[in-house]
Amino acid sequence: MPRHPGFGLFDKEHREFFDALDDTGWQAVPGYSGVEQKLLSGAFDHEAKSGAVTRLSRWAAGAAVTKAVSHDWCEEVFLISGALSIGTPENEDRVLPAGTYAVRPADVPHGPFFSKDGCLMIEFLYYPPDA
Repeated sequence: MPRHPGFGLFDKEHREFFDALDDTGWQAVPGYSGVEQKLLSGAFDHEAKSGAVTRLSRWAAGAAVTKAVSHDWCEEVFLISGALSIGTPENEDRVLPAGTYAVRPADVPHGPFFSKDGCLMIEFLYYPPDA
């Protein structure tokens, strides 16, 4: 379906209620073992630094991002179920339970992260519109 004009510059289509947790549409996140994503809406144009994406991210038990990361888009993350830990399995700094939320601007280092038992989160990723 084409982009809906009601979303302005964000490349999102109008979709009514659907089962976002079904087994279709999950894809491995490149470079991360045990982490999958499911795009719910939107798209990025990384060259133009524009766009917005809403996605689910699920981490299998034992999945880890072993280094801090940063990126040139903003993100909001809400942990739906399970728990995510800051640090590494050998050096856990803090456990983030379901209900935890983070919002961060572009270029802010975050992580490393791991999940002992797995988790599910929703992420809102976007390049900020020009001021």
